[in-house]
Amino acid sequence: MRTRLISAIAFVIILAVAFVLKFYVSNYFFDVAILAVAMIASFEASKLFTKTGKYNEKYMALIFPCLLMLTLLLGISYDSSLGIVYTIVIAVAVLIFSAFLTFLINIVFFKKSKLEIKTRKLQDITLVKFSLNKALNTMIIFIYPAFLISFLTLINHFEDMTTSFAVLSNLGGYISLFVLLFAFLVPVFTDTFAYLMGGLFGGKKIFPKISPNKTVAGSVGGFLWCILLSVAVFFIFNAFPAMETLFIKSEITVWKIAIISGIGSIIGQAGDLLESYLKRTAGVKDSGNIMPGHGGFLDRFDSHTLVAPFIFIAFSIIFALL
Repeated sequence: MRTRLISAIAFVIILAVAFVLKFYVSNYFFDVAILAVAMIASFEASKLFTKTGKYNEKYMALIFPCLLMLTLLLGISYDSSLGIVYTIVIAVAVLIFSAFLTFLINIVFFKKSKLEIKTRKLQDITLVKFSLNKALNTMIIFIYPAFLISFLTLINHFEDMTTSFAVLSNLGGYISLFVLLFAFLVPVFTDTFAYLMGGLFGGKKIFPKISPNKTVAGSVGGFLWCILLSVAVFFIFNAFPAMETLFIKSEITVWKIAIISGIGSIIGQAGDLLESYLKRTAGVKDSGNIMPGHGGFLDRFDSHTLVAPFIFIAFSIIFALL
């Protein structure tokens, strides 16, 4: 318990420093933190896939997040001519290209691939089919978690997308701070109170074969407390005149926050279950050991992985309609 608490405190401090540097120095400090999470989580996902028999290219799992981050930052910097939709389309193209590159690597370095086929006792499979399967498995890792986590980068630069969202041109740099904090807090509120309510009330399990500790009481409790605390955060921010003006101009209301946090809570719990399924299939308890007492980065960001794109899309719709 002590180790787990120390790890949690260290993580919160690092996250707080990233937010402070973002607000007072540059958004790019938070991009570095997001990239680190994406790279480590992708590498952990690669190991999980390997344990399930889904061979993949683990080093490409580290390289792709870097290529993706570079693509997104270039797209955001040229928002005046590209727009965020085209930036995401280009990012998808980079994803497909990276998968194709993985295929070519295995074809070109055929001796290494042949040795891997022999080691894995896959003699009945051809080199081309092996390389194709490996590329497809690697592409899945590109998507989960790297591509999904990268939406935190887009949220981090909301105020830079003034062409895509004209209303943001007059709102200053506070909007990305609020939405990014919101994207982090929704899974945290849900996970924390799902654990507390589940432990307090117990009761029927939701998916005992996938995650034996998750209960109906915990799931409902996490959902309700997430909405309540998200609304509380909104009112805290709204107490500051600058934020109140921002919320009015961007038409961010308490009801929208309640709805987004509620849906986000459900999506976050789905993300948690998805990662639990992958771990159970792989026969491991944690995705890694980088955070003593907690596991790996994929364990800590399993909910954020699905919540991040939802939060970005939800607020993008709000800003686009203004």
